Amino acid sequence: MRTYSMTSFVLSLLVAFTLLSAKPAEKTQEIVSIVNMDENYWQSFVYDNQISELRLDTLRKIRFWSTVMSTSEKMVILNHAQSRRIFHVLALSDWKKLTEDEQMDYRDFLRNEFCLDSNDRIFATRGKAEFYQFRRAMPGIDRGIEVFLDNGVDPWYAQAILLIESPGNLLRSPVGAMGSFQLMSKVARKYGLRVDSKVDERKDFDRSAYGASQLIKNICIPYTREMLSQREHSFEENDLFFRLLVLHVYHAGAYNVKNALAQIDSKYEGFELIQQLWETEAKGFRNASQNYSQVALAGLIKLEDLISERCVIYHLSEVPFPYSAVRVGEELATAEK
Repeated sequence: MRTYSMTSFVLSLLVAFTLLSAKPAEKTQEIVSIVNMDENYWQSFVYDNQISELRLDTLRKIRFWSTVMSTSEKMVILNHAQSRRIFHVLALSDWKKLTEDEQMDYRDFLRNEFCLDSNDRIFATRGKAEFYQFRRAMPGIDRGIEVFLDNGVDPWYAQAILLIESPGNLLRSPVGAMGSFQLMSKVARKYGLRVDSKVDERKDFDRSAYGASQLIKNICIPYTREMLSQREHSFEENDLFFRLLVLHVYHAGAYNVKNALAQIDSKYEGFELIQQLWETEAKGFRNASQNYSQVALAGLIKLEDLISERCVIYHLSEVPFPYSAVRVGEELATAEK
């Protein structure tokens, strides 16, 4: 990250205006250098216009997770489990004052009020604004992009994972995953990280990023290719739906994703396939797995909103595919390893 001068700031405004007004309609992914107005540094993030082209910010499930990310943990969001329609947001303390029977009665009231079936589930979801610290996560995104590019892996994955797994924090999950990329110890050791009673390299950002990039390169992407090929679906590896499916494999494992896909009619392709996954349960592929790509999309949209509010686009650079080790601002090489 580098500080910027007033001259570069003025240039950034001019370049940003020119680039944004001429943004192409076709599918593009670019590494964008941004000037952070609050912190006085520049960094990189991955811009993918497929999210805006598909108007994913208008989907109710994505809007729901955006609300969760913006709502304090002191609040609870009452919502329709299937559609994620939000009925009411109230203080968690008020919700906890109700007895279990009173909570059930209130859910019945909402079902009647909104003409729902008596079997429809209504969730009480706590806000998670304190967890989704996107501003604190931004420096890590810059570094994660660099590490993934060094290892020949699409940097989009680094950005997406850092936004949803442990944004701006260094946490251990209830199942034992650790670090910014939430790697399980067995996976970390498989890719050369030291994890024992004395040292846990999952806490080291660069080592954790390396392990995650290798998992995606050697397991997640190949299995995603195989599963789509078995369904006789056409795809490109920079398709948004392909990347989202890779994220599902990263989170739930290829075996569980394969079981879920087996329950979905082969007529569903592209992003429709991802939407079907949101409604499908199979063995180890359940609520958290269904939500994973929804949360990722919401996080990416929130990041773009944050950048548009607090940053200035400095320049855009198309990144070659397959990915080779390049740096933003350098002449881009297309040589493949």
